[in-house]
Amino acid sequence: MRKIYLVPAVVGLLTCIAAGPLAAQGAVPKQKAAPAPRAAAAGTPAAAGTPVAAGANSAETPAADDKTKAIDGFRSAKFGMNEADVRAAMTKDFNAKPDAIKSQDNASELTHSLLYSAPDLLPNGGTAELSYVFGYKSKSLIQVGAVWSKGTDAAMTPEKLFSNANILRAHFMGEGFKPDSIAVNMPVAGGIVMFRGSDAKDRSVILLLQGTFENKENNQRVLTPTSLLLFYVADAKSPDIFKLPPGQF
Repeated sequence: MRKIYLVPAVVGLLTCIAAGPLAAQGAVPKQKAAPAPRAAAAGTPAAAGTPVAAGANSAETPAADDKTKAIDGFRSAKFGMNEADVRAAMTKDFNAKPDAIKSQDNASELTHSLLYSAPDLLPNGGTAELSYVFGYKSKSLIQVGAVWSKGTDAAMTPEKLFSNANILRAHFMGEGFKPDSIAVNMPVAGGIVMFRGSDAKDRSVILLLQGTFENKENNQRVLTPTSLLLFYVADAKSPDIFKLPPGQF
């Protein structure tokens, strides 16, 4: 099972993505076999395969809702749980056998993770690898991630990754995150943030489609997907990982 270090990726993403209204950029995923999606109607997010002018709004900012989505973890695994409780949650959610749950330590962040391969985590979406990350000081759950790629499923294709990304983005768009935290279709190094949203406590969900970019006609950048990453993060701006104290070096 390949190593996955998710916390640094999230911190880097939030450095690149300023919280703001819905925004779509001119980078789009490449679809080799799938038909081009229709242009989005007013008030709905632009499809990732639809050319959109850089910096243009893809949708109207959703109305404020007193019942903002709360991000408290993933399924039965809740932020703040210890390892034993998370293992029990994984067994409940996936009927995971003890020997199917792998452990991994991050030598630079001094965090600890539990890894599990979940077939059809997303219906018909292929096998994903889940990662449950425990904080350096707290030893409790600070992040849950899921990865879809050739490394997690040999049958994975760019079209399947693109389909998974669209399904998840559409789901999250209707979940009631803070309106001023939502961003879609935002290019970052090596991919596109398909969705980012936070709750009232700044706990975040980030959906990242990674791949290789090509320049096409009219300077349109097209992404051929190689992996899809989904993060549920308790504190992406200041994660519980090891950092050298100021002034020590």
